[in-house]
Amino acid sequence: MQPGDAFGQIMLQHFRRLHSPLHGLELFPDVNAQRQRFLQAGWTACSALDLNEFYRRLLSAEERQRVETLEPFDEYEEWHLKCSHYFILAASRGDIMSETPVFEPSEASFQIDPASPSGFLSARVVTSDHQHSSLKRYGHASALLSPGVIFSAGGFGEQEGRHCRVSRFHVLSRSCDSEWEGCQISTLGTEGQWDGRLYHTMTRLSDTRVLVLGGRLSPVSPASGALQLDLYKSKDNCSEGQNITVTKASLEEGSVLSRWRHSTTEVYYQNQRYLFVYGGRSVAEPVLSDCRFLHVETMAWVRIPVQGASPEGRHSHSACSWQGGALIAGGLGTSEEPLSSVLFLKPVSSGFLWESIDIQPSITPRYSHTAHVFNGKLLLVGGVWIHSSSVPGVTVICLTTGLSSEYQIDTASVPWPLMLHNHSSALLPEEQQLLLIGGQKG
Repeated sequence: MQPGDAFGQIMLQHFRRLHSPLHGLELFPDVNAQRQRFLQAGWTACSALDLNEFYRRLLSAEERQRVETLEPFDEYEEWHLKCSHYFILAASRGDIMSETPVFEPSEASFQIDPASPSGFLSARVVTSDHQHSSLKRYGHASALLSPGVIFSAGGFGEQEGRHCRVSRFHVLSRSCDSEWEGCQISTLGTEGQWDGRLYHTMTRLSDTRVLVLGGRLSPVSPASGALQLDLYKSKDNCSEGQNITVTKASLEEGSVLSRWRHSTTEVYYQNQRYLFVYGGRSVAEPVLSDCRFLHVETMAWVRIPVQGASPEGRHSHSACSWQGGALIAGGLGTSEEPLSSVLFLKPVSSGFLWESIDIQPSITPRYSHTAHVFNGKLLLVGGVWIHSSSVPGVTVICLTTGLSSEYQIDTASVPWPLMLHNHSSALLPEEQQLLLIGGQKG
């Protein structure tokens, strides 16, 4: 069901390639249409629900826990999207069956419909087909090094005609005529090699240096150590001779960085710059709730007091800097339920304080999105939500009033179904634009 969104379009393409089109899908695109289909055909009772609701509402917590521990798993986005596009239906005839529904109705509504869209944001492709091909990756990280240079590393995608963990780096640079040009960089320095990690974070240290923290090689293999990447520009900014040196970052790690799907945010305490590492998951823990502070100048982990009630652990959330602290939004919680909370790690004289920001209307629970602060507003870009039949666009939250509004993305100029999860994004404040990089396509 749900053939109209991007995931549904990709599924339809799949069945067409198999020469097995789903002829009834246009007439019966959702659970309500399927329910009416059976009732109008003479069945006296009918109930239907998508597989996310079936799994969450009708299976016991014990059964869900048994299933979720059968084997290592880290493909939450595909799991939830696929379950939202399949349904299970039970129809019955006769008084006894009609009085005892197969699917007992729930007191609490599973569906959470977002607010009506306040408008549309146009989207267009800014790189050529050749340049775009090297950005067919997801689970990567990107950093805005300077107003005209965006650096991306890692993830899983296409390289040399095969699907694999991507070892080549990518640079998007803006030319004199304000057009974006992309290039791959496969020439590495002699000190080290990229290890193929994904779901890591990447923080800008200077115009030519980034710090990579965490990540994984597989659901049971965390990436080893922190990495420092140094870019050496050649005369031609996108020539094959451009060089990158990969070195191990000299910092004590312990178990701090044996995590992925976490966040790393720049914060300030006593006029000193720190990186706030929060949440994620590890081999031993499906959800982490701890936080750590890395002093940027000395590359040393330090203890800074954090007051207030600790929020629920999460991974695949968003985090961005604001007023010297960090804004944390959404994510997958301990029960693998998407979260709707927006939290502020607020700087105070004695350290930091957790505060919850009241949002009205409440945002739809989501994860695997990106976030930015622009002109006092928090922008939540894309992601996955399983409690709504629509798809996320951009949610705008005023940080002074807590008022939220939804904007749909007009994809008429994008020649493929656009899904915005496991992507990266860069805010271009002067142009009032968001540059969306990579992500999963199907």
